[in-house]
Amino acid sequence: MAPRRRRGSVSPTLLAFGRQLRRYREEAGLTQESLGRRANNGRGVTSQYVGQVEGGRTRCSREFAETMDRELGAGGKLLELWDDLVMDSAFPTWFDWPVVEAEAVMLRSFEPVVVYGLLQTEAYARTMLFGDEEATAARLARQRILHRSSPPPPAVVCLLDEAVLYNGLGGPEVMREQLEHLLAMISPRLAVQIVPRGIPHPGNAGAFVIATLDDRTEVAYAECALRGMTTSVGSEIQKVAESFEAIRSHALPVDQSIDFIKKVLEEQWT
Repeated sequence: MAPRRRRGSVSPTLLAFGRQLRRYREEAGLTQESLGRRANNGRGVTSQYVGQVEGGRTRCSREFAETMDRELGAGGKLLELWDDLVMDSAFPTWFDWPVVEAEAVMLRSFEPVVVYGLLQTEAYARTMLFGDEEATAARLARQRILHRSSPPPPAVVCLLDEAVLYNGLGGPEVMREQLEHLLAMISPRLAVQIVPRGIPHPGNAGAFVIATLDDRTEVAYAECALRGMTTSVGSEIQKVAESFEAIRSHALPVDQSIDFIKKVLEEQWT
């Protein structure tokens, strides 16, 4: 049985950045205290803060990384690492799903309330995230996997409850743009299917996603009231997969779903 993925207090991407910062600092023969005095263009930070960054326990600013890169003679390497590892870490440290999502060859999702994150427009995502620009950028950055050339984008099957099309998130203009985007995203590798309202099914418990990796192992992410849970436990994956198939059995085929989305777009949001 595969072990449950643990949600620790340290982000793997922040930890990777922190290790490199420590390596450059030690090669320069500096203590955390002496390096901290040079941070943020001379304004300085505490040695404890440097320790938190090196230990992956806090997310530093790009300004901090830029100063550290200059002071440690990293030649732009720390800035590159910040862009690759830290910029997209606006997710909570327990949210390890983006790492799994990026490795997937197939994603199967169900959303009962809002549009699936990988299919959200910028305006829709910003509304959902209460105007948090950093979190919005991080969410949009996750969508790059749908447009990558190598490895190929994952195949996606997205089940949306009919209520998602009517929830009015952000107002008519935002909803109109979002539904048009949904229609534009549908392709042979990306299916969107609408689940009619009023049908009892296992998905009424909440949203979830199943990722199939290139070695055919599966990992699932399920949301609850407090936060989400990522799991690779076989019995739990089986239960989530069975729920997905049960919900999909009630969903409209893709061509009928397209017609349904167009109908809602014209009648509700035009």
